[in-house]
Amino acid sequence: MRLTNFSDYSLRLLMYAAAQEDRLITIEEASEVYNLSRAHLMKIANTLTRAGYLKAVRGRSGGLALAKPPHKIKLGDVIRATEPDFTLVECFGTDNECIISRCCRLRGILHEGLEAFNAVLDKYTLADLMLRPKDFGVRPAA
Repeated sequence: MRLTNFSDYSLRLLMYAAAQEDRLITIEEASEVYNLSRAHLMKIANTLTRAGYLKAVRGRSGGLALAKPPHKIKLGDVIRATEPDFTLVECFGTDNECIISRCCRLRGILHEGLEAFNAVLDKYTLADLMLRPKDFGVRPAA
């Protein structure tokens, strides 16, 4: 199983915002820090804002900040909000046509593994990933 880049970059953007706890961040600066597309980060920021993890401040001095304290943002919740689905195998989906689904034990084992994966992520919060501003190696524009 592999997380999408969208989820990976979502966590990175949240980590960056958490490290800059005393100021707003911009999409442009996060794009520069991570060497990622501004347009892609804009979509991510919109998703994270709608999900309640970021707050957006409009205007000339605007930017992004965490919408709640880092210790209240569970990693599992972020992943569930940013991953399109957790269909590991065909029988997890609604269009399952596998002929051995009725007797196959793989589905149960994979489901148990997915639950364990989510349970581990639910034990950790954004606070567990906190970095300092200097860890990013780029000084933000004043």
